[in-house]
Amino acid sequence: MKRYKQANEDIHLSDTLRGRVLAKKKPTAPRRAIALATAAVLLFTAAAAGAAFARRSEDITTAPPLDTPAETTAAPADTATPTETETFEGMLPLQLTEVAYPTMTQYPLQYLGANGETLDGFSEAYSAWREDKLARQNQPAGYDTGLDEASAALMRQFLISTDETAGQNRVISPLNLYLALAMLTEATDTTSRAALLDLLGADSADTLRERVASIWTANYVDDGESTTRLAASLWLADGLPYRADTLDRLAKHHYAASFRGVMGSDAMNTALRDWLNANTGGLLTEQVSSLSFDPDTVLGLATTIYYQSKWDDEFQTSATADRTFHAAAGDLTVPFMSQREWSTYLRGEGFGAVRKGLSQGMMWLILPDEGVTTDDLLAGDSLYALIDTIDLNQWPSRTHTYVDIAMPKFDITADLTLNEGLSALGLDELFSDRTADFSPITDDAALADQLYLSQVKHAARVKVDEEGCEAAAYTMLMVTATSARLGEPIDFILDRPFIFVITSDTGATLFAGVVEQP
Repeated sequence: MKRYKQANEDIHLSDTLRGRVLAKKKPTAPRRAIALATAAVLLFTAAAAGAAFARRSEDITTAPPLDTPAETTAAPADTATPTETETFEGMLPLQLTEVAYPTMTQYPLQYLGANGETLDGFSEAYSAWREDKLARQNQPAGYDTGLDEASAALMRQFLISTDETAGQNRVISPLNLYLALAMLTEATDTTSRAALLDLLGADSADTLRERVASIWTANYVDDGESTTRLAASLWLADGLPYRADTLDRLAKHHYAASFRGVMGSDAMNTALRDWLNANTGGLLTEQVSSLSFDPDTVLGLATTIYYQSKWDDEFQTSATADRTFHAAAGDLTVPFMSQREWSTYLRGEGFGAVRKGLSQGMMWLILPDEGVTTDDLLAGDSLYALIDTIDLNQWPSRTHTYVDIAMPKFDITADLTLNEGLSALGLDELFSDRTADFSPITDDAALADQLYLSQVKHAARVKVDEEGCEAAAYTMLMVTATSARLGEPIDFILDRPFIFVITSDTGATLFAGVVEQP
């Protein structure tokens, strides 16, 4: 399924900025359901009276007709030198590589009647959908080794409150961050790559590539019933030589499409924002609007996740009523959703928890005991042991019973700069041109010596209501030169700051956050 192609069609440009596309695709690799695309160059021309050149060349190269093969001069095998084209202000960046995302059997909505009744053929179609879903989740043993540990490290680093964030809602996407940092390993080498591999829990780049491919296949969902869409892209400064083998690895193992344009131009910035908005369901338009490339940026790496899922057992809107939420800054009156459901109430060190099912994955709801803070839980180990538990029967303190859940509807957003936090996690050398090694990007040694990771931005948003959950996140990395028993119903009232964690069917931590004031 060519999701980027569809997303790119949603980018609206004036007619003078539209160009022609020449693309040639590789055969599908059925084992990973990945349709890889060759490094193809999309040549754009713009004709507008009085258009100003962003830069000029003596000879103007124009894109040939769509039915005429482009005449190009072969570059060295290890170098991707962008084709010289006339560049106009406002020109859409050139696409160097295209990728196709995993395909899957669709949920048989066509076999459901107007009132939800099943029609003839539903059972067979449902079985095919279910078998395909389980097959995609059935990845090699150990494929997610390191993911849980990295997710815990990221949650500790970015969800524990600081002087600046105390009393504020906090949310990140550990999976999105993991995939962004995994992409960065392809652009780095020596000790810079080693620091990234250590954080991501992999002993080599080859091992990480295999794991990332499996993580994508296991967690990517776009089947008509629920959605966990992942996307990745690489943004390159026009006119600089980039290594083709690095771009190919990013496309093959990380599903990263590559683009080239004039850094700092309105067109490049607009194209980046449109790509991010298209791949996050428009949930982060405010955060995306502040993103732009500095003219000194050499490359940017972006990853996104868009998630949408309904509760297995939806809350009834008729049961929603105002209640008091005891925030640190004072009591708030907010709408609470209420429901009694048969569940498993779990006790951990300093907290109680309930796991509520979603059509894709589940949401953990973790309420600290009186006198215990969310920071206390995030700093300890019991919380992470719980969310890593697939079979709740393995949890030592549990009660199967009716649980009266009352939780506030919430819509929380965070917009973070992660430079300082990632440095604290061992990636400090990447932020200095004296120590960072970005040599896999280019064979130009003088250029490579100047590259460093200048900025890491991460934004996430999670919306929860009676029907279910919708969430999105992006990460943008800028590289610049310079025993159970039945008991009484248990009240589980989330009326003070609490933690939520959304995990996929495979247990990957998709989103995690702290609700301080819903």
